[in-house]
Amino acid sequence: MTMTSSVSPISGVVKLAHLGIIRAVGEDAVKFLQGQLTQDVALLEPTQARLAAFCNAKGRMQASFVLFKRSPEDILLVCSRDLLAATLKRLSMFVMRAKAKLSDATDDFLLYGLTGNAIDSIASSAQPVWTKVDIDEANLIFLYPGAGQARAMWCGPSASPVPKGERIGLELWNWLEVQSGIATISQSIFESFVPQMLNYESVGGVNFKKGCYPGQEIVARSQFRGTLKRRAYLVHADTDSAPAPGQEVFHAQDSDQPCGLVAASAAHPAGGFDAIVSIQTAAAADAAAQSGVKRLSLANAAGPALTLLPLPYPLLEDI
Repeated sequence: MTMTSSVSPISGVVKLAHLGIIRAVGEDAVKFLQGQLTQDVALLEPTQARLAAFCNAKGRMQASFVLFKRSPEDILLVCSRDLLAATLKRLSMFVMRAKAKLSDATDDFLLYGLTGNAIDSIASSAQPVWTKVDIDEANLIFLYPGAGQARAMWCGPSASPVPKGERIGLELWNWLEVQSGIATISQSIFESFVPQMLNYESVGGVNFKKGCYPGQEIVARSQFRGTLKRRAYLVHADTDSAPAPGQEVFHAQDSDQPCGLVAASAAHPAGGFDAIVSIQTAAAADAAAQSGVKRLSLANAAGPALTLLPLPYPLLEDI
């Protein structure tokens, strides 16, 4: 079941008020972040952006970022605003003698989401995912598409003119975000997942060739020893109540123990809700094999049925 085909093409601009920015500045900024994140910050080109995670020692994600360099010694990390203060505090604990300064730069920049023709109006042409294009003092980051719609994130100094285009609601942008299949870590799912449980290795969020970072051994072991039993999936629920991040998901064969958690959700423009859920791969395989039969449910065994939708990207099987 999929309802995305019934949605008209979406073009517009929206302020991303739910996101904030951590800024890392200094000659050791890159080296410092290299030792903290799942991404290879040292190899990040000026024309690129990347997804990255900040994990605890057990490999559980405490935050996720879209990161890019404004200059060789100036890196911005865009994250969920409800986690920013705590994440900044945790990262700052590890700076020690490194010549790097971390700060909350949310008020120093404007963040807008763009989709459809709104992107075309300021970018000369479409670019691959995770490309960064500099436009005067602003930066345009090309994101994974959602529901087949091109998406980008615009970041400019707070005094910059706001991108032109028809305004769309944040809820619509959040739906496109869910449809992209990439969940941002928020307070509700703090330390709930290792990166692969949200498919981060399949969307460029984990580099397995870089050096150590907190939780690196756990993340690598999950990938190479076949110990990963959960993945992220897209689902639809015909319900009036929004699935909440952190809410449990159940499988019909076990009504007592949840098989996973909701990572993100948003209202579908045509009704009901779409969500990203991280669930046991065996439960997902069973639900896919018995399409049309209620196998997955929200909150409890008697809760709203969840219907699997196709992922918009392939899962990486080999590194």
